[in-house]
Amino acid sequence: MRISLIIILAVLIGACSPKKNELKTGLWRGVIEMQGQQLPFGFEVQKSNDQYSINVINAEEKLALDEISVSGDSVRIVMHIFDSELRAKIEGDKLSGIFIKNYDRINKLPFNATYGDDFRFAKDAETELDFSGKYSLEFQSPTEKYVAVGIFKQSYSKVIGTFLTPTGDYRYLQGDVIDNELFLSTFDGNHLFVFTANFEGDSIKGNFYSGKKSLESWKGIRNANASLPDLESLTFLKPGFETLDFNFPDVNGNKISNADERCKDKVVILQIFGTWCPNCMDETKFLTQWYEQNKVRGVEILGLAYERKDDFEYASGRVKKMKEKLKVGYDFVIAGTNDKAKASETLPALNKVLAFPTTIFIGRDGKVKHIHTGFSGPGTGIYYDQFKERFNQIVNELLNEKLDLIH
Repeated sequence: MRISLIIILAVLIGACSPKKNELKTGLWRGVIEMQGQQLPFGFEVQKSNDQYSINVINAEEKLALDEISVSGDSVRIVMHIFDSELRAKIEGDKLSGIFIKNYDRINKLPFNATYGDDFRFAKDAETELDFSGKYSLEFQSPTEKYVAVGIFKQSYSKVIGTFLTPTGDYRYLQGDVIDNELFLSTFDGNHLFVFTANFEGDSIKGNFYSGKKSLESWKGIRNANASLPDLESLTFLKPGFETLDFNFPDVNGNKISNADERCKDKVVILQIFGTWCPNCMDETKFLTQWYEQNKVRGVEILGLAYERKDDFEYASGRVKKMKEKLKVGYDFVIAGTNDKAKASETLPALNKVLAFPTTIFIGRDGKVKHIHTGFSGPGTGIYYDQFKERFNQIVNELLNEKLDLIH
């Protein structure tokens, strides 16, 4: 009798215990709902020794995520270095939940995913149009206009590409042409972008949806010679300034300034940066590898972090996590918040902080020599190669300056 009661109790306890659903390994198609649009993206789930990992797929990019936790029928996916995550209920081949930025918890967006699907906007689409090529473009927001260069490559109805702007590129875009309309999207873990476009005669016109509420229009023409303005002329020192003086705390609260011994007789590269910024992530990956190969040449890199909250503990925690994830060998200071007007106040010698990232090159005499606004990352192909070539050219020239002319 006692044995029977024990068995019955065990069955009842098991029935009442939360059932843990497995997150299926393999390809998934995720969709985030925003502004009446669907932002599709691909991701691949892997599992090793009871630990999940995920690659978010945008065109040629695979963004590796390693903070995935499954509890009962729920999954939480932390988005790489960003202070954002996906939270969802596991329902066999389906996920349903939200995308949330932890520094802005009000702005939650619906998220769902389907196992086994690997298409972007459409499984099968036919089109008579080819959007391939290079474009001169103008974007219009409610408050400003800015120029851009679009580069697209189309195979049948599938399209990849990006937009280059004076403040940075829109990274890896992937999409389809459906009924002669172009659809592109990217989800980098923090930014959510959807682009649509049609041809109207010889012109291309479309919309750019970003996150919960930002909407811009864009238009232009196909132009093989399309180009951006000189990105080394947009941010500059105000008249009367030759140096960029600063004094900020590092991630441990120790003050760092341009007068420190670490900067003496060295070429110094300042990176205006934020952990929330995917372009900054791309530049940091480049700088990390470059620094390891070149630091013995008499070069220092210092990142000036401008974070989402005016809270030192929050900001330093975000930067520490980013440094660990990306294995960054150079140092960072906490310089302020990501508001560009307030960021400009922290560096009064600059005309303004126009973009995150911005790269400032300082010679061994302590004087600012070059300032590069924005960043053209690996998603831009040849433009990324040109950036790296120009970066090395500048550093080599500064290292070759004669010390006896400096002092």
